[in-house]
Amino acid sequence: MKTLQFRQAIAEAMSEEMRRDESIYLMGEEVAEYNGAYKASKGMLDEFGPDRVLDTPISELGFAGIGVGSAMNGNRPIIEFMTFNFSLVGIDQIINNAAKIRQMSGGQFDCPIVFRGPTASAGQLAATHSQAFESWFANCPGLKVVVPSNPADAKGLLKASIRDNDPVIFMESEQMYGDKGEVPEGEFTIPLGVAEIKREGKDVTIVSFGKIIKEAYKAADELEKEGISCEVIDLRTVRPMDHETILNSVKKTNRLVILEEAWPFGNVATEITYQVQEKVFDYLDAPIIKINTADTPAPYSPVLLEEWLPNSDDVVKAVKKVLYKD
Repeated sequence: MKTLQFRQAIAEAMSEEMRRDESIYLMGEEVAEYNGAYKASKGMLDEFGPDRVLDTPISELGFAGIGVGSAMNGNRPIIEFMTFNFSLVGIDQIINNAAKIRQMSGGQFDCPIVFRGPTASAGQLAATHSQAFESWFANCPGLKVVVPSNPADAKGLLKASIRDNDPVIFMESEQMYGDKGEVPEGEFTIPLGVAEIKREGKDVTIVSFGKIIKEAYKAADELEKEGISCEVIDLRTVRPMDHETILNSVKKTNRLVILEEAWPFGNVATEITYQVQEKVFDYLDAPIIKINTADTPAPYSPVLLEEWLPNSDDVVKAVKKVLYKD
C-alpha cells in the first residue's frame, strides 16, 4: 500500500490506463498546461504530449460532442468537466448521444467514454456551482454513474470506468482532492456496481456515497459511545446499484437511514427507499428515513449553507428516531 491524495489517485489511474492503451486521451478545460484546475492531471501533459492531453475552450457542448464522436470511432476519451454544474451545457451530448447510441445504432457503435469532474457543494460557491446531479444522470438508461469517497476507491473505480464499453459519469468532489488514503500498489481495479460495507454493525444500516459519507462515519463514532452499532454502506456506484448488499444489511439490522447530498425530491435515496420497501418490507422495524439538503438552491451565506447541508447531527437524530430513542 502507498499513501496518495485523492487527486493523485485520479491522475495515477488515468496515467496507468493511458500507458496501457493508446486510444485513451484526456480532454477538458485547463487539463494540460495548467495541470488541471484541481491538479488532478499533474504531469500528464509532459508524459503524454498535447495529442493525448488536450486543453479546450470553455465549450462543454463542443468538447463533450467531440468526445462522443471519437468514442464511436474507436477511441476511449476521458472528458473532464471543471465541475458537473458545467455539464449542463453539454448534457444533450451525454443524454441524447452517448447514452443512446448503442441502442439507436442497433449495436453497431459502442461509446466507451468517461465524463469526470467534481460534483455537489464545495464551500461558498453559491447556487449554480453547488449542485449534485447523480440522480439526474442515473435516471437515464445507458449511463453508469460512479461516486467514489476515498483515494483507493477513486483509483480502482476510475480504472474500471475507463475500461468499460459504456459511457460512465464519474463524479468527484473538490473538497476531497486533498484527502489522503492508502491505495494498493500494482494493478488494481474495483468492479462497477458493487457497494462496500465500510463499517460492520447490527442496530441500523446507514447508506451513503461521495464526500457526505464522512458525516455518516462521524455519526457512527458518536453513536457507538452510546452503545448503538451502525452498519455503514458506501454505494460507490449509483448506477448500476448494488441492491443486494443494501437488502442483506437491512435484513440484519431491520432499520435504514440514507444520507445523500441532494435535493429531497426524486433522488437516489428515494430509489433505495422504494427498493427496500418492495423487497424486504417485512424486515423493517421502523420507517426508512432519508436525509438530504434543504429543498432550495444552495445558499451563499456560510450560516445558511451550514443549515442547508446534512451533517452528522442529522444522522444521529435519524438513527435514534428509527430506534425509537428520540
